[in-house]
Amino acid sequence: MNQNKRDAWDASFSALVGDGPLQVPGLGVIAYKGGREIYRFAGGFRRLGREPLPMTAASRFRLASVSKMFTVFTLMQLVEAGKVCLDDDVSEYLGFPLRHPAYPGIPLTLRLLAAHLSGLRDGKVYSIPPSVSVRTFFTPGSPYWEGGAHFAPCGQAPGQYFTYCNLNYGLLGTIIEAVTGQRFDVYQKDHILRDLDCHGDYLPGNLEEAEFARLGTVYLKRSPDGRWDERGDWYGTIDDYHGVQPPRDTVRLQNPYAEDVCQSYPLEGYQPGTNATVFSPQGGLRLSLEEMGHTLEMLLHDGIYQGKQVLQPSSLREMFRPQWHYDGANGNTCGRTLFDYGLGEFYVDGTGPARPCRDKAVSLWGHTGQAFGLLSGLFLRPGTKDGFLYVMNGEGLAEDAEPRSAGRFSTNYIWEENVLDRLCRLIDAD
Repeated sequence: MNQNKRDAWDASFSALVGDGPLQVPGLGVIAYKGGREIYRFAGGFRRLGREPLPMTAASRFRLASVSKMFTVFTLMQLVEAGKVCLDDDVSEYLGFPLRHPAYPGIPLTLRLLAAHLSGLRDGKVYSIPPSVSVRTFFTPGSPYWEGGAHFAPCGQAPGQYFTYCNLNYGLLGTIIEAVTGQRFDVYQKDHILRDLDCHGDYLPGNLEEAEFARLGTVYLKRSPDGRWDERGDWYGTIDDYHGVQPPRDTVRLQNPYAEDVCQSYPLEGYQPGTNATVFSPQGGLRLSLEEMGHTLEMLLHDGIYQGKQVLQPSSLREMFRPQWHYDGANGNTCGRTLFDYGLGEFYVDGTGPARPCRDKAVSLWGHTGQAFGLLSGLFLRPGTKDGFLYVMNGEGLAEDAEPRSAGRFSTNYIWEENVLDRLCRLIDAD
């Protein structure tokens, strides 16, 4: 890319950064074409305050649901090693029988969890204290039973009906612990993250000092008492540590639907295989843009990163194969956004309601992240070696409740729509 084109793209992305309601405090993107990086941009701030810190490619954030990819990467390495099978009954690993009470004859499998076809539901709370077993989600009378809210209503049988459910991934993390005998966060760091030369973590207190210094905060223009003011201040919602690192091996629950249930706990005495929801396998990974680029590079090169076969091509094919396709009645499309889901990845039809580009038909496979005001994504263009990633760390308007938060030509939020449209045009350019 020549300098004139680079300057034009820099100006285009810079316009999305600022203090306005349709802008974001910080934005970072990286784009690949033909298997190699062609462009990167970082603008704005990873942390606001008296001494704002700039957004860079080394800035790391809680990636929200992009983390699901990494949970499935870890799972697929175990499949390749013959330690689990995607169609195993999860009861074999959890240590208690788990069945939907209305469908006791249908085994819940690892595949059904990863593809959101399990018949399980989030309820309000899906991250619970480390001293508690995940069994309590499914035990009548327990504090986390929620009146049976963690099971789908009748008519939505496991294997037949899709509903996006973060609890599925808390259970996958728990199963990974049961199989490996290690804490979910520790095992993933020693395998997938090490393979990808990533220094991220699920626990901010366990980051190396230099890596913690690069941790960014996520913001909303919503005060602690719940009032939105698009002309007001930005308020930190997650990882707002003001430069003071929390203690090691301390976990803070992450429940976006119940922000009052986000207390911190020490992990002393935690038993792996009982409750990995504390680590948020569905959304809690802190990675930098640079490290996300390592991940995209691996995906674009058939599972190879820096000469190492991190995942087999057969595993990637299974992940990027629709395990569910919407037929008009067999699932919840999350506001006409999800129509095909694989294993920790979903397909975006370039001509569908969630199309990423206004005037070009650019289809994608990958995953987005959305929580506490952060918006992220990591996508590749099927049949090519093109792809991109992005992170934004704040929203000035209330999602859904404020009409201006809606995209102009797609079902994506306006902030996502603006970034996706630019990135798709960038990788589609001659």
